[in-house]
Amino acid sequence: MNTQPMGKPARMLLFLSSILLPFVVYLPIWRIELDAPQYPEGLSLQIHANDIRGNVDIINGLNHYIGMKTMHKEDFVEFTVLPYIIVGFSILFFIGAWINRKKILYFLFSAFVLFGIIAMVDFWKWEYDYGHDLDPNAAIQVPGMAYQPPLIGFKQLLNFGAYSIPDVGGWIFIGIGLMLLTGVILEWRISKGPRSVLFFLPLLFFFQACTIEVKPIQLGRDHCHFCKMGISDLRFATAILTQQGKTLPFDDLKCLLSYTQINKDIQVKDIYVSTYTGKHELVLATQAYFMTSPSLGSPMAGNFAAFVDKNELTKNNQALAGEEKTWESIRQ
Repeated sequence: MNTQPMGKPARMLLFLSSILLPFVVYLPIWRIELDAPQYPEGLSLQIHANDIRGNVDIINGLNHYIGMKTMHKEDFVEFTVLPYIIVGFSILFFIGAWINRKKILYFLFSAFVLFGIIAMVDFWKWEYDYGHDLDPNAAIQVPGMAYQPPLIGFKQLLNFGAYSIPDVGGWIFIGIGLMLLTGVILEWRISKGPRSVLFFLPLLFFFQACTIEVKPIQLGRDHCHFCKMGISDLRFATAILTQQGKTLPFDDLKCLLSYTQINKDIQVKDIYVSTYTGKHELVLATQAYFMTSPSLGSPMAGNFAAFVDKNELTKNNQALAGEEKTWESIRQ
């Protein structure tokens, strides 16, 4: 059965993948961003198929003090072979679409997923070595401390917050994987009926787990991204979730609004506010009810409180002699 030709949708997806994949050679695949009070604009590393760019010299200088290795693209054999592998897959995808056989689609999908897994394992091994193989004579030494960046997501490294996320090329790579997966699912449904889709549910759950979500704010650990004060009262904490998946915490809605006014180029995905009552969970600002009152005494005198329950808002508004506000009026 695998010698049968592919359906038109699967074939077109394979052909489209062959066109998109070469762009990954020229675009950044992964990025690691570092935030610290002394670097309010942040530092970043952009990992390309054949280079590592961004604030490499500054980060190398900082890492020298804690004994980490310096980064030079000449030290990575991956930068030599990776562009050829990417272009090779692109050519194979085109040939597979031209030959038009189901078994070729299955083989290419399996090989592409295997390549992605090997690449991530290799990346993790590099991060492990980078964060653990430290110079014993470094100027700054913290016993038992390692500085391995996260494979994906956030990790606190001393006073730096490290974010590791796919960049444009990485998202293209993931998108191609999803397109190939879609093609395989379509062919399996045609060949073996709807039940065959169950085989792919673990993969679908994996991709769902990689969705971008705001990270909870931690008292005594997180600092306001604007005023740099430690966040000590969750009732007034807020956060920005950027388009890149980074969570920027703030100790007061006033700080968040001031930050967005100054940094107009920031790519905001969503804005979250903590609920004044209950468990003080982060909720979307667009779905919250607000009140303002001098009696609230928020950390930076913004004096805004957020609620998800209209009755809670009314009750606290009466007790604190406050004034109801909408999110639109607050932003203006």
